[in-house]
Amino acid sequence: QTSRAPAISVSAESCIPAGLRLGPVPGTFKLGKYLSDRKEPGPKKKVFSDAVPPVFQVRMVRGELVDEAGSSALEWIGLIRAARNSQEQTLEAVADLPGGQIFYRALRDVQPGEELTVWYSNPLAQWFDIPVTATPTHDEKGEERYICWYCWRTFKYPNSLKAHVHFHCALSHGRPFLHHDH
Repeated sequence: QTSRAPAISVSAESCIPAGLRLGPVPGTFKLGKYLSDRKEPGPKKKVFSDAVPPVFQVRMVRGELVDEAGSSALEWIGLIRAARNSQEQTLEAVADLPGGQIFYRALRDVQPGEELTVWYSNPLAQWFDIPVTATPTHDEKGEERYICWYCWRTFKYPNSLKAHVHFHCALSHGRPFLHHDH
């Protein structure tokens, strides 16, 4: 798996309302390419929403999220970490049209101090040929594991497996994800 510097943790400094759209996401979209089962500690960046501004920390800029320096989402949206599973996911990647610009949408109210994490919406995952589901198995200790049905590598989280199949598994050869019942 390709490695890179530790991810920056982007967290909310104030409540981010459900449904709020961030973006568009600049550059080539490769969400999850560097996803790992480990949550690597790294530098933290706080972002604010003017929906519920904290005292002395936020500047309202045309109703959009800004970071502590007042930078718009276009400058930091690419730093948001890929969610390893749906429990830690706060945002989903969406597009207005297949092949159109990609935005991140808040799935629920994101509370102050909570990290922003993102994964593909089902339609966008299908567009990029990213597996939509992953079925866990249980190891000898009874812990859930996700297995690549091409190379048999195991993963602790479903999105780590999905990213592996799409970006890294040399044996998948770009084929769609196989479920264990196939």
